[in-house]
Amino acid sequence: MTEETATTATALPPVAVVSGGTRGIGLAFSRRLVKLGFRVSALYRSDEEGARAAERELAPRLNTVRVDLSDGTAVAAATEAVLAEYGPPTVLVNNAGMNIDRPFLEMSHDDWRRVIDTNLSGVFYLTRALAPAMVASGAAATIVNVGATTGIRPRLNGANYCASKAGLLHLTKCLALELAPRVRVNCLIPGNTETDELVERFNLNDPDSRRRMLAEIPQRRIADPDEIADALEFLVGPNSAYMTGQKLVVDGGQFMW
Repeated sequence: MTEETATTATALPPVAVVSGGTRGIGLAFSRRLVKLGFRVSALYRSDEEGARAAERELAPRLNTVRVDLSDGTAVAAATEAVLAEYGPPTVLVNNAGMNIDRPFLEMSHDDWRRVIDTNLSGVFYLTRALAPAMVASGAAATIVNVGATTGIRPRLNGANYCASKAGLLHLTKCLALELAPRVRVNCLIPGNTETDELVERFNLNDPDSRRRMLAEIPQRRIADPDEIADALEFLVGPNSAYMTGQKLVVDGGQFMW
């Protein structure tokens, strides 16, 4: 390797992979990681318009990859391409998730399978595909799994979602044990955050619906996505270097676990 090549190689930005990284909280994560100097590969499933908008906004530091996280074979192929082009990531954010809400007695096999396959199995597939390269690189690396408050406290009509997020909490601990000391693994749990999805799911354009939600939050407001990105910045940065296998709840005090 020539001196010029060596200088170019050391100048390459660190790599981050963010699932669900083109909309909502995931887009806030992608923006923050780009701001921190990362080259981001943002994975998405179906929102082509959002993916193109994210690429335009964050070019040239962000590329998007379309993949269904519930398909382990597709995940392996997508991550192989990312590794070949950019090398092993030092940050992996398992953020993608989905809801299919039904009363338990009305929940179909497909309702259960699709949510578990995306929210829990998808994390397994993506982490299993990238973790060997992260460990082998020799660099200190971080995995952040994005959980949900309902992974700790259940709610009505969401047994599939609650089970997937509760499983993610324990998977986080298992990964923290097995990937240490090189890779740290923590779970970031956002509370209610101002995204299009939250507004639609809970009808927050209706003032009464919003007031009812705010009444349950001691800080009497809904989080901005950038505030959740603040927590991500902490978890991937040096100030959390001795923290692994933990959950960080950012919810305005709604659930004081």
